[in-house]
Amino acid sequence: MASAKVDPTQAAVAPVTAAAAETGKQVPIPISGRDRVYTADQTSNTVSVIDPSTNRTLGTIALGAQRLGASFSPQYLENTGVHGLAYTRDHKRLGVVSVTSNTVTVIDTATNKVLNQTDVGRAAHEGTFTADGKEFWVANRGRDTVTISDAEHGGVLANLPVGAGPSKVLLSPDGKLAYVNHIKLAEITVIDVAARKVVDHITGLGSTFSSDQAISPDGKELWASHKSFGKISVVDLVNRKVTTVLETGPDTNHPAFADTGKGSFAYLTVGGLDKTVVYRRTASGVPEVVTEIPNNGHAPHGIWASGDSTRVYVGLEKSDKVDVIDTATNKVTNTIGVGQEPQALVYVPDAAPAGSAPGLGKQGLGGTPENVDTVLPNGRPGDPMRPGNKGRVLEATVRQVSGLDMIQLQARELEPTTTYQAFSVDRWGRRTPLVSFTTDASGSAPQVLAFADFQGRRIAIESQGKATQQTLAQAVSKSSHHGSGGSGGSSGSDAPDGRVETADLLYCDCC
Repeated sequence: MASAKVDPTQAAVAPVTAAAAETGKQVPIPISGRDRVYTADQTSNTVSVIDPSTNRTLGTIALGAQRLGASFSPQYLENTGVHGLAYTRDHKRLGVVSVTSNTVTVIDTATNKVLNQTDVGRAAHEGTFTADGKEFWVANRGRDTVTISDAEHGGVLANLPVGAGPSKVLLSPDGKLAYVNHIKLAEITVIDVAARKVVDHITGLGSTFSSDQAISPDGKELWASHKSFGKISVVDLVNRKVTTVLETGPDTNHPAFADTGKGSFAYLTVGGLDKTVVYRRTASGVPEVVTEIPNNGHAPHGIWASGDSTRVYVGLEKSDKVDVIDTATNKVTNTIGVGQEPQALVYVPDAAPAGSAPGLGKQGLGGTPENVDTVLPNGRPGDPMRPGNKGRVLEATVRQVSGLDMIQLQARELEPTTTYQAFSVDRWGRRTPLVSFTTDASGSAPQVLAFADFQGRRIAIESQGKATQQTLAQAVSKSSHHGSGGSGGSSGSDAPDGRVETADLLYCDCC
């Protein structure tokens, strides 16, 4: 039987034949100069293109201006918040989701040219192509729908209601079913693709806010990450039930799978610990931890394995780099510079002619983010990694964007529902106000952004006291759609008595 070069789940690491899909056996594709690794770079609004045969960045595809730039202008026409990635099963087209401009862009992988672009829903996040490549299904967190777009010509074909806060769409190996996770529901919604109809709900996940998910190469398991809660739900797709919930650590991000001669493994990025954790899949459905791999940078995020499962590529969100992991040794063997703030990452075998790099530029390349020291209100440093897999209390990343510095803060376990003022502190101890932010009900602020000419040596915060109901309501409103920056929570309903509940304050600018 001739094998077709397909990627049946958009989470598998190698194409499989129909028979292989039934048995879970993969057909490895050796790494070559025809392969490409892509990252979606949220701040430079680019797609970085890597040749894995040389582990060299060939250039970037610019889909918009850098994050500050002209994007605040009412005349701005390009994309903002380049974030999600998927590719067709013939490896000829790449789908890019921009979370702030709410667009799906389809790119030819051989020429790097934009083929078409579609405006979709609200807070569009992650999607996938149908098996025939003719449609692109994307989850709209702010509209509670999956938008079905024409991947060949552009344009919206349909909007399918799927429940509160859908986050990502994946397909079964045979392409007949779509699986949707949610940021507001602890379930996986199952859709009949041909009928465009919801047919089931897999409930009992470990939490809400499932930002990402992946399907195992054999199609039997779905792993749904819960970023805000540091968990992974492992779902048995055969019996449509949750097998186990793993406690994985702060900012649990993307899972990916690699089948090697040693077994079937899941690789999981844990952004708050700067680690990639490796699990062995088992017959019982309860994975076993194999090892934890320290990443060569901060905030591992998107992840994907090569076509032969010999390598795993990991995007480092706060370092603007990609780590290369050797699956035989589970060690980082190379680190590659890419565009600014890489989010999703995919590995596409046989994507382009060997040695080709047409139409690529350098936007977003060459800069190095600085992770600066932080000081808490009690005078203690906030950036050392805490024991017990708790991560850092206060992280600060500074990178240049369009002539200014973008200062990005992330806080954990501060005082809940409290307003803080952040200051730039120079070498003489002088303080300059940067930005104020309000923590959620758990004391977290997943992403706070400020733009300034940063001249400081460190960043300090001071408590301004408990937030008022008005401040909390504004925080929720500002954070009601994905990619807006600031602190606060995803859109949700206040409690009947006017209280703002924890669920209303959960928010993340990243998938």
